[in-house]
Amino acid sequence: MLMSFGRSATRAAGLLAALAATTWSVAAAAQQKTEVSLSRQPGIFYMPSHIIEKQKLIEKHAAALGLAGVTTKWLTFSGGGAQTDALLSGSVDILNTGTGNLLLLWDRTRGGVKGIVATSAQPMTLISRDPHIKSIKDFGPTDKIAVPTVKVSTQAIVLQIAAAEAFGADQWNKLDANTVQLGHPDAYTALSNPQHEVHNHFSIPPYTFLEMKNVPGAHVVLNSPDVMGGPLSQAQFFTTTKFADANPKIIQAVRDATKEAQDLIRSDTKAAVEIYKEITGDKTSTEDLLAWLKEPGMMEWNLEPQGTMKFATHLAKIGTIKTQPKAWTDYYLPVAHDLKGN
Repeated sequence: MLMSFGRSATRAAGLLAALAATTWSVAAAAQQKTEVSLSRQPGIFYMPSHIIEKQKLIEKHAAALGLAGVTTKWLTFSGGGAQTDALLSGSVDILNTGTGNLLLLWDRTRGGVKGIVATSAQPMTLISRDPHIKSIKDFGPTDKIAVPTVKVSTQAIVLQIAAAEAFGADQWNKLDANTVQLGHPDAYTALSNPQHEVHNHFSIPPYTFLEMKNVPGAHVVLNSPDVMGGPLSQAQFFTTTKFADANPKIIQAVRDATKEAQDLIRSDTKAAVEIYKEITGDKTSTEDLLAWLKEPGMMEWNLEPQGTMKFATHLAKIGTIKTQPKAWTDYYLPVAHDLKGN
């Protein structure tokens, strides 16, 4: 009996050792992931990602951290809904998209999705070509407003906050029925067509400036800083905590790469614009892009999240998210916790 027990104990110990070795092997393999897929949306908001792609900055910083041989694959989606589906299905590893999508996924996965760092906080602008619409109070029931994703995109949520301020807190969703889902390039095309039923677009650069320049009668109805009381991070990198836990060096490399890209935009804006044009195929002149980047709020390229807690508080209040975060660090990974975000 003792001998049988001893053999069983030895066998169990062997199995535990094998299991431990297998677990270590799987964890090590996951940590050493070298093919990383990332997605973003169209627009100059995402210029840091274009620089990161062109200059292979994630690869560079991963190698500096001892993780050699990393490759990246970049995908562009027209809206955040497709991006979040891709992340949850495992089709992509990291997203570069808006605050609304980050908070929604953080809440629905119970903390299983978190931010890495912010990339930009440039103004979003509600543009109209309808001469009768001068303020948010002028929208009638048939006036359609293009947003990337209805109800949950950053633009749709800023519109809700603006509606609450204009019509009363209980009227936050007054304009939800007006919104239609169009990616920014398609929304620009719609506004450029006098026959199209969409006359309004909650726009981001460069489409904001293209619409103001090229669409007859285009004018500003409101800007996001006026609604939010300051800059709002529109683009940030985020991922699943599962991926982050398995790939800490990739996460650190994303932060380091983002900072280097943001620094280049500030120090050599023309070079950054040329990279943006090359990667995106944007035919806008370099001169126009440089002029637009001199407009107020257009150089908000910061790692720290900005304005996100006001956003989160609104979403919790109206029930879009079930959990009210206590601080922005609740929905950002520890790699960002030294930053002075809000």
